Amino acid sequence: MLRIALTALLVAALLGGCSKNDPQAELEAAVQRLQDNLEAKRNGAVMEQLHAQFSAQGQYDRDWAKRTMALMFLRHKQVRVLAISKNSEIDPTYSSKGHTQAEVALTGAEGLIPDSARHYSVRLEWWREGNEWKLARLDWE
Repeated sequence: MLRIALTALLVAALLGGCSKNDPQAELEAAVQRLQDNLEAKRNGAVMEQLHAQFSAQGQYDRDWAKRTMALMFLRHKQVRVLAISKNSEIDPTYSSKGHTQAEVALTGAEGLIPDSARHYSVRLEWWREGNEWKLARLDWE
């Protein structure tokens, strides 16, 4: 269950793009930053991207995310996220909310060859605070 949750966090990081004053591009850049931070095992940077009210699967909080990342990073020297498909968009009703849906593969490895791999369908909800997008909700199947 912990691996699944971390996988979902990694999936969140699958979009790229960057442009000033373009909320869509900023959302995509936040997703890419999350992926980069997860793959580089930067726990603190990932935690900074999580909203204060972060919730995963409707039951896990920020402390759970921190513990899950620590466990995954201790288990695997390398963590990779492969986006099979992805889509991010700004909520048409609430411009301070963004949504990302992705199909991802998460791999972990002790050496060059992955020793674990899983596929996930992930849904992320981002909330804009000032000029930053924060990951507020995370669900996966």
